[in-house]
Amino acid sequence: MCDVPYTILPARTKTALLFVCDHAGNALPEGAGTLGLEPARLREHIAYDIGAREATLALAEAYGAAGVLARYSRLYIDLNRSEDDPTLVMRLSDGRIIPANAAIDDVEMERRIREVYRPYHAAIAERIDGLIAQAVVPVLISVHSFTPSWKGQSRPWQVGVLWDKDERLARPLLAAFRAQGLVTGDNEPYSGALHGDTMWQHGTRRGLPHVLIEMRQDLVASPEAARAFALSLKPALDGALKAMGPPQVRCSTSGPVTQEVKTMDQATTNEIEAAVFRRLVAHLQSRTDVQNIDLMNLAGFCRNCLGDWYREAAVQKGIVLAKDEARGLVYGMDPAEWKRRHQKEASPEAVAKFAAANTPGEGSH
Repeated sequence: MCDVPYTILPARTKTALLFVCDHAGNALPEGAGTLGLEPARLREHIAYDIGAREATLALAEAYGAAGVLARYSRLYIDLNRSEDDPTLVMRLSDGRIIPANAAIDDVEMERRIREVYRPYHAAIAERIDGLIAQAVVPVLISVHSFTPSWKGQSRPWQVGVLWDKDERLARPLLAAFRAQGLVTGDNEPYSGALHGDTMWQHGTRRGLPHVLIEMRQDLVASPEAARAFALSLKPALDGALKAMGPPQVRCSTSGPVTQEVKTMDQATTNEIEAAVFRRLVAHLQSRTDVQNIDLMNLAGFCRNCLGDWYREAAVQKGIVLAKDEARGLVYGMDPAEWKRRHQKEASPEAVAKFAAANTPGEGSH
């Protein structure tokens, strides 16, 4: 199989949001046929999340945000599972045996993981890493849909908010949906505490704010309905994002974040130190309330110092950066623009403390 198993939506604005849709498509790779099912079954909910793709497209477009959407049916492989989950490839779905999955062997399982599952999650990780490299802490929003009834029982919820350990976005989103008059499930009709699922892998493990939104399928049954319903959720999502505040990395997982022990060689050390620096820069960019003079008085360095250190390190590699160019990498904008937007007049006490701690000529911060 040579087809790319996902669709990428490029970002059109500088936003922290990244949308993902694990069950967006109902296609199957070349050579998979219909998995032994009647073709009509692949247009039903067992094959994909009806309306989720169109809803994801609508929200990503509305925010100008990037997105990663699965192309292939979850009957081929469920991307919202861990690699060792027994339901990664469903042998039975909604009471129907999936013939091509019923006797799947380890070789075929590994092939599907290698060709579809891992590339999809690598694509998500690549977008996350790209945002972090720009000193932006990503906010992950996963979009799914659910059937109006299950095993003869009606489901009353119009939307569900699924989450695990990180309540930062989930709590305000629950409140916002309910304030909008929507019947909203808190970890209903499914639980967000699924070890190894997409939000666990890319949100919980990495300490990034995230949430999974479920929509009832009768409300998103057509492309037009899905887009309209998704856009009707945007005001609540806007409010929840504002209530959450500036996104920050917050590790909330318990236990190891990797199953293999890696040697702390120099290359790994460099990668970790670079990640720590990016996190520090992202944190400073989100905390525009903290003034440089406060940092200098408390810690003896500020944003300008970091920019100057960056510039000096670049020189050691033969790379010449202008002072404001290097500092701008820390500020996330031209330093003069940051000063215009965010710098406040320092209190007499702060000025006096700074003067007492610094010799003449060192007060350029």
